[in-house]
Amino acid sequence: MSNVAVVPGSFDPITLGHIDVIERAATLFDELHVVVVHNPDKHALIPIAHRVALIEKSLDERGLRGSNIVINSWSVGLLVDYCTDVGASAIVKGIRSQVDVAYETPMAIVNRNLAGVETIFLLPDPAHAHVSSSLVRQVSALGGDVAPYVPRAVAEFLDHTTD
Repeated sequence: MSNVAVVPGSFDPITLGHIDVIERAATLFDELHVVVVHNPDKHALIPIAHRVALIEKSLDERGLRGSNIVINSWSVGLLVDYCTDVGASAIVKGIRSQVDVAYETPMAIVNRNLAGVETIFLLPDPAHAHVSSSLVRQVSALGGDVAPYVPRAVAEFLDHTTD
C-alpha cells in the first residue's frame, strides 16, 4: 500500500510558500497530489486550467516534475471524495499563523469524520510566512514586483496580465 497525500489549494497564484510546502511534503509521501480546488467563496483571478499550467511550470523550475508529484484540479464535490478516489490518507496544508490554524481546524475535523482522512499542518519557511496569493495579486495589480514571492513562471504570467 502506498502512502498518498493531497495538497489542496486555490493557488491563485501559486507562491514560493506553496512550493516550499509541496517540496517538503513530497519527501514525506510516496505520492503527492497537488490539487487546484474551486473555492466558491473566492473570485479567482486566474482560470483553473492556467493555474494547473503555472504549477506545472513552477515545479519544472524546481526539478520536481516527474518525481512523485501529480498535479490535478477538482471542482465538483468534496475534497475528501478526491482523496478517496486516489487512495489518499492525508491532506497537507501549510499554515502561516494562528488565523490559518483557526480556519483550517474545523475543516480538518470534518474531513477526518467524513472519510478518515487526516490533515497534516506544515509550518512555512520563515522567508515565506508573510506571503499569500491575495497579497501577490494585490501587489501585482498595483504594478509592484512580485518576483520575490512567486516562481519565475508566475511572475512572467502576472507581468503579461497587468500590461
